[in-house]
Amino acid sequence: MNLTSLKGRTALVTGASSGLGSDFARHLAEAGCHLVLTARREELLKALQQELSERHGVRVEVVALDLGAPGAPDQLYERLAADGIEIDVLVNNAGFGLYGDFLDIPWERERAMLELDILALVHLTKRFAKDMVARKFGYILQVSSIGAYQPTPTYASYSAAKSFVLSFGEALNHELKGTGVSCTVLSPGVTATAFLEVSGQAPTFYQRLAMMRSPEVTRIGLQALLRRQSSVVPGLLNAVTAWSTRLMPRPFAAAVAHRLMR
Repeated sequence: MNLTSLKGRTALVTGASSGLGSDFARHLAEAGCHLVLTARREELLKALQQELSERHGVRVEVVALDLGAPGAPDQLYERLAADGIEIDVLVNNAGFGLYGDFLDIPWERERAMLELDILALVHLTKRFAKDMVARKFGYILQVSSIGAYQPTPTYASYSAAKSFVLSFGEALNHELKGTGVSCTVLSPGVTATAFLEVSGQAPTFYQRLAMMRSPEVTRIGLQALLRRQSSVVPGLLNAVTAWSTRLMPRPFAAAVAHRLMR
């Protein structure tokens, strides 16, 4: 399907300052979709705002916000409501991972990750999905990970968080049938972004082999969203890996994942 069907609609992209988030924004702006971009780094958001508004003539609003902070999802929703901005497309992309043995990761960092990767995502979905259902139109894209498909040692909490996102998104999509609103889960493998650097991991041989470019991953995700697919894993190698581990005994799948992360 063609993204131009979203022309004139408004999309909210979280984690929009770089990586997948900025490429989601570029694809949507190219299709004529107005944007609300949110992330912590205001200077990067403003640079992207200028780029997209000048190149594509779309409205681009910027909200610098840490969505993992208490009350931040409500703050964002209420600000947009006060400005009369209705969201037709919600791209829940904000999140990060932490690499290392579970016992070695500081609790403060782990809690921040879980609050952003799970709680903020669910909270934003609840706030904006209700409005979409009332209008009988909307698309929601939840960004998960290939790590959602199996337990992943050295990414224990992160892969568990992304498993939550996958199950939550697929279940919600089923609940939304007949409402005019859908929820799609995108589960990328390793992508050429700053994810590994932020997580603290050097890329492994497997990760270098399977690595995809961010513009391609985001395009696949948005096409799946327009088709109202329940979920999608971009890339043949990633898809084979995700589905093959589902056929393995769980302890063996964890051992395979651990091997691929070293």
